[in-house]
Amino acid sequence: MTTSTFAVRSLRPALLAATLLAGASAHALPINWTDWQRSIPTTAGFAAAGTITSGSSTVGVQYQNPNGIAFFQTGAAGEPDWWTQGFFGAQGRDPARSPYTSTGPTGVDNIPTGTDMIGLQFAGTQTLAFSEAIANPVFSYISLNANGYAFDQDFDILSFGDGTDNDIGFWGAGTSSKDIVDLGGGNFEYRLVGTGEPHGTIRFKGTFNAVSWRSLSNEFWNGFTVGIQGTAIQVCDIDPTTPGCRQNVPEPAMWALLSLGAFGIGYQRKQRDRS
Repeated sequence: MTTSTFAVRSLRPALLAATLLAGASAHALPINWTDWQRSIPTTAGFAAAGTITSGSSTVGVQYQNPNGIAFFQTGAAGEPDWWTQGFFGAQGRDPARSPYTSTGPTGVDNIPTGTDMIGLQFAGTQTLAFSEAIANPVFSYISLNANGYAFDQDFDILSFGDGTDNDIGFWGAGTSSKDIVDLGGGNFEYRLVGTGEPHGTIRFKGTFNAVSWRSLSNEFWNGFTVGIQGTAIQVCDIDPTTPGCRQNVPEPAMWALLSLGAFGIGYQRKQRDRS
């Protein structure tokens, strides 16, 4: 899938600018995480919707996986919190040591919110689409194990729970690395792979409105959620040098495609049982 960048337009709220700049001065950035809200009827597999609130903007998030998933969490009462650290969450949530947080000017300041996440188990391609272009999104993953993800967007690995610089994740320790695969014809695939029980966070580069990836194997289970520093408008207005900020391209077509086609027009809440 070809994704697109977004032209800078409009002005950001002053409050958001102050928040982003304050985060940068602290050498880590606060992330606005997806509030996963509902499953959506689809003709095949699984689809879901959520929102991200960034300053005065609300960004819609849609996820589609024609292969199906393992389970879906929306932050409801009684859901397990897989974002805790240490074996079986024994260390709780400590942003200073979490597998999902990091320091530095592009680091992540805060652990994914609540228990929201999507649990995966099948090999195959899936897509995240956003109602408007977003900038520098981050993707946190749990228990990648023997699986791997092959993305159509380049990324940097920010952190993982190896038990040294960061605590181990809920299911244990692991390492993560990136492989770049040349598919020919000027196309590349960016693979997140690891050893042991990788739990961590990556950051995609630039501004765009959709990302797709392949789970490389069937593995029960591995999970993820996604967050953003801000919308493309907000971030590019503050820092026009962000990759993609100077390109003038169409509004997000993938969002419209998923909304009108594969995702249907109705919503329903999905109840699930997981042992």
